[in-house]
Order: sequence, then C-alpha cells, then structure tokens
Amino acid sequence: MFLRSLLPSILLSGACVVSAASSWSFEDATLSIQSKGSAVGAGAKEKFSPTSPLAKSVSLGTSDSLKLLLTTTDGKKAKRPHQAFLTLTDPTTGVEESFVFGVKESGKAKLDLTQKDLPIQFLTSTKPIPASIVIGSFGASSPYNSKVFDLSITRDQNVPLAVPEKPVRYAAEPEIHHIFRSDPQSPPKIITLVFAAAVVGALPVLLGVWATLGANANHLSKALSNAPISHALFVGSILAMEGIFFMYYTTWNLFQTLPAAGVVGLVAFISGSRALTEVQERRLAGLR
Repeated sequence: MFLRSLLPSILLSGACVVSAASSWSFEDATLSIQSKGSAVGAGAKEKFSPTSPLAKSVSLGTSDSLKLLLTTTDGKKAKRPHQAFLTLTDPTTGVEESFVFGVKESGKAKLDLTQKDLPIQFLTSTKPIPASIVIGSFGASSPYNSKVFDLSITRDQNVPLAVPEKPVRYAAEPEIHHIFRSDPQSPPKIITLVFAAAVVGALPVLLGVWATLGANANHLSKALSNAPISHALFVGSILAMEGIFFMYYTTWNLFQTLPAAGVVGLVAFISGSRALTEVQERRLAGLR
C-alpha cells in the first residue's frame, strides 16, 4: 500500500524534472549602461533572472551603450540555441523590433545596443518600452519568451531627430489628359513661290558656269550610245527624287516618303556608278 501511494508522487516528480530539463532559459544575466568616453566596465551593472525581471526602468541616453551578458541554457546545461534575441515592443503603436544576441558554442551570449540601432518609433515614444528575451531552437525543448526589463529612451532635445521619408505607396494617380500638338503645316504659298523662283533662276547661271569651265556637250550622243540605260536611269532618279521631295512637301508623310526615297536612292547609286565608269573610260581613251 505504501508503494502504491508513493508511485504517483514519484511519477509527478519525474515529469517535473523532464519538463525542466526540456525548457530553454538563461542564467548569469547582467545589464549595464556605459556612457561614451567612459572606461570599460565603468557603468553600473544590474542582475536579473528568468523569473525576476528588473523592477525599475533602464534609461538609455543619446551617447549610452546598453550591454547584455547572459548564458543560454537548455534545462540545466549551458548550450547554444538556434536563435536568441532581445525584442522591444512599443506599447502605443505595437511596433516590434528584435536584436540578435551573439552566442558562442558555450552558450555565452552578448548584445550591444545604442539609440542608433533603434527605429524612429522607439525614439519618439514617451512611455517605457517593454524588453523581452526570446530563446528557442530545434527539438522538443520549450522556448523561452518573457519580459525582463523596461527601456526608457532619453533624447537630447537640442539634436533634431532625423525622420526618414515616407515610403512610396503605389496607388491610383489622377487622370492624365494628353494634349497633342497639331500636325505641322506647310508655309504660305508665297514663300514657296519665292524659293522656287530662286532655284529656277539659278539654273541658267549654273549652265553658264558649266560652259565656262569647259563642259563638252558634243559627247552626249556618244555617252548615251555607250551606256544609255545607266545615264537615263541616273538622270531620271535625280528628277524622281525631286518629285518625291515635292510630294513630301505637299501631301505625303514621312512613312510614305522614306520607302520611295530608299528605292530611288538605290537606283541612283547603281546607275550613277555605271555612268561614271563610262565617263572614266572615255577620259582614259583621250576623248575628254
């Protein structure tokens, strides 16, 4: 009877031991605030445990550095977890930010924190910010997540706070009404007639200069008999190109002009090279 009454107590004690052995926690936790320019370890240190958080709020100034040292444990054994970090939660907005501990294989963990590491929501908070330690890993061990202290941010009011720009939000923009320019118009006819008359009037001058320089029109029949197609096509392509320019000036658009100009230009290039070859042959023969 005695053994039967003792058996439940033994099983319950064993279950508690197994439960304790399969839970993540920490030990030897210390928190210190070190001011800029002070000697290493000059700041006051506060100790806390997983079940006894700090009673008073921790103040972090503009030039201060918060240092957290602790040893992570799995049950009673110091061990390195898969993740260990300090989580700050803004009590007003609910914004959370986590800062990862640097943990060694022995379980020794360290974290340094300054105001430069904090989001702007924490820097503008007027209430103490709860700070929690989260430790967890793969396996059956239960993770640890509990508040350990409150953090108060003390800012220098003479230093303006650098507020980041609002992020770009993609949304519907106001409707855009395009205003297209009207089609280009030809100049007045009087201007066209003036320039046409100037071109026509320059032709006699061109012919006179050509004759003065010694142009020989007597070989026209011989040139046409040696290469009639080349000379005819070359002269015809030049006239056709002038006609294309006239059509572009009056009625055609660019998409109508370019194909026609390309074909006529190719004909002028081929026929012109053949015509120049014929002229060179006569020059080499001493006929020019």
